[in-house]
Amino acid sequence: MKYNITEKKEKKVASSYKSSITPELVDDISKKIITKLLIEKKYRDPNYSAKLLADELGINMRYISAVVSLRFQQNYSEMVGTMRIQEAKYMLQDANFADMKMEDIAINVGFTTRQSFYATFFRICGITPKEYRKLFGAEPKPKPAPRKKKTVKKAAPKKRGRKPKKVTSKRKSTKK
Repeated sequence: MKYNITEKKEKKVASSYKSSITPELVDDISKKIITKLLIEKKYRDPNYSAKLLADELGINMRYISAVVSLRFQQNYSEMVGTMRIQEAKYMLQDANFADMKMEDIAINVGFTTRQSFYATFFRICGITPKEYRKLFGAEPKPKPAPRKKKTVKKAAPKKRGRKPKKVTSKRKSTKK
């Protein structure tokens, strides 16, 4: 049996982009990437891809990949996942989100499913989001007790008119 083992061409092409890009261009592109992803919070959009980022910035997608690799030592998917998990960690620690379900947090930060959220969170943090919330999360805000309706006791109606005279019986003593 013969095995056809060859090196992928994409890695060679990507490395040529890495070597041909100048440090000034790396700085410029990385600032633009940070602006789009972090400041504009594009990472929250589950459909936002490296291709869309490249189109919005007017840059070749291979340069995006090269800059992300050089500057952040990750690929695009890993970088976006890390940004999402950072925000999820913040939400899991914040008392304002203590009552929020894991699925809602996952969707809020840009994951399409709870499973992908859990897998990415565990890969990056080493524990599940639920365990993270137990360790570092704030307690949910106590819900106010339901208000009881005030019951006002009605006073007995006042009787009108004169008070009846008290009848006192006087006994006549009968001594003989």
